[in-house]
Amino acid sequence: MSGARYSIGIDLGTTHCALSYVDTSASDGERTTLAVLPIAQLSGPGAIADLDLLPSFLYLPHPDELSAGDLHLPWTGERDFAVGEFARSRGAATPIRLVSSAKSWLCHPGVDRRAAILPNDAPPEVARVSPLESSVRYLTHLREAWDHAHPDAPFRDQDITVTIPASFDPAARELTAEAAEAAGYGRMTLLEEPQAALYSWIQKSGGQWRKQVKVGDIILVVDVGGGTTDLSLIAVVEREGNLELHRVAVGEHILLGGDNMDLALAHVVARKLAAQGTQADAWQLRALTYACRSAKETLLSDPATDTVPLIVPSRGSKLIGGSIRTELTRAELTQTILEGFFPQVESAARPVSRTRAGLTQLGLPYAQDAGITRHLAAFLGKQVGALADLEGLRPVAAEASAHEASFLHPTAVLFNGGVFKSALLVERIMGTLNGWLAAEGAAPARLLEGADLDLAVARGAAYYGYVRRGQGVRIRGGTARAYYIAIESAMPAVPGMEPPIQALCVAPFGMEEGTEAELPAQEFGLVVGEPVHFRFFGSSVRRHDQVGTLLDFWGPDELQELEEIQATLPASGRTAGEVVPVKLHARVTEAGTLELEAVPRGTDERWKVEFDVRGSVNA
Repeated sequence: MSGARYSIGIDLGTTHCALSYVDTSASDGERTTLAVLPIAQLSGPGAIADLDLLPSFLYLPHPDELSAGDLHLPWTGERDFAVGEFARSRGAATPIRLVSSAKSWLCHPGVDRRAAILPNDAPPEVARVSPLESSVRYLTHLREAWDHAHPDAPFRDQDITVTIPASFDPAARELTAEAAEAAGYGRMTLLEEPQAALYSWIQKSGGQWRKQVKVGDIILVVDVGGGTTDLSLIAVVEREGNLELHRVAVGEHILLGGDNMDLALAHVVARKLAAQGTQADAWQLRALTYACRSAKETLLSDPATDTVPLIVPSRGSKLIGGSIRTELTRAELTQTILEGFFPQVESAARPVSRTRAGLTQLGLPYAQDAGITRHLAAFLGKQVGALADLEGLRPVAAEASAHEASFLHPTAVLFNGGVFKSALLVERIMGTLNGWLAAEGAAPARLLEGADLDLAVARGAAYYGYVRRGQGVRIRGGTARAYYIAIESAMPAVPGMEPPIQALCVAPFGMEEGTEAELPAQEFGLVVGEPVHFRFFGSSVRRHDQVGTLLDFWGPDELQELEEIQATLPASGRTAGEVVPVKLHARVTEAGTLELEAVPRGTDERWKVEFDVRGSVNA
């Protein structure tokens, strides 16, 4: 058991970061002392402010742009970049020097995430950084802000939990862990954001959560953040007379969130300007997007405000006279987000997929369909059988969820993410979901109230670190997917036919942190002395496959191909190009990352098989 005084939770968000902590010396059982760290950061040139949120923005100024001392922080000397509030505000006026959505780029398989590619559309004279380095800088700032505020309790000596989307694949998880290690994080664990939101709700209830949920409840967590929409299902079960929580399913990685909404609002405002005779160019549209982001946050957090002015500076010498001045109204916000992102659809609706053009601009692989309710319908439909073999769930609940149902029936909903400050959006999802349930004769789902939409993830992560010490209630679940490696059949060449592929299960669904999978008996030949690549698959619906299960056939929705994994096996003592018999071994680390190893026959060697995060395209 850790002797650290504090359990620190960090929300490494697409648009904001936050740090919360539990003083374990002043906590007992489910009664905890939890606080949020006001993060010291630049709010303007040379100006320091303590804010609950650290905006996830990195600004890379021109060497002659600022005066000496403008980027000075209390704990360090001059830097050549800024993160946080000043980066966001400065970058809104000069977007070509602003790095945003680094978290989304960190999980983008189509680019080299260790390469200096951000800002992705900046001109050649602007310095660039990698998605990995951007994340390191945010995480480093949080560590330094903690050490500045708590010199008697160094960050490196505390228990740290960093949150990630539940839909992150093993490569994105590994990169997040790598960024944390580079930022000086010692004892670090990864936690899925929807779980963190539920942990926060439990902690805030002060032990009363057991009166709000019951055995058989299926909690749907809808987490719409800045870059992703994260969907999770958590079941309330009974074991030995006690309530337990089990995460039973997570959704696919949906790159759809506040960033998309900001862009949609910018286009609405741009069309309004065009109707008035003002045409915004590409640079101004990007600046307008950042202005709409700030205006959206104001309108969502302040119900008394109906209109927010927008000013986009000119790039010419007449900065004031050339600026674009307009406004974003509450009516425009509501219409754009409500109807564009939360349309009322039937439970049979599915996301629309359009045929892509042969050539496309390099950028983030956003979801093609902006309808979050359609993605929700697809998720619940895919998981209709997820409760079939869950132990501790009352039979009535399990039968009701599967009997003639076309989708899994949630009984309660927990929302997370700043967009849900709008009661209209909460009502739209609850109304749509309950319409689906009513059509199948099911009881309506109830809203779990009291969520902290901005800080829940950081607060829940801090509480989770405390729970891991054996205090409070823990959400069980393990890995959200089963994982497979493609095995090419050894068959003679047949004209016009590729060798068939089998899928070998190397990590089963629900594999817990800190556990290892038994080695399958089958051996495979790996080439030493040169890079080898493997195709890699994941499944959120095949819950019974064990390590060593070899699939000859699978349905189109059963397995999804993920990023390649690769290994360069040492040729020491062997001839380069030699084929060595190996077994494959998987384990889930205490930090929550998946590790694969190749174990040669008759030796004590273990060769790490790494995820290929270099990408297939350089931006």
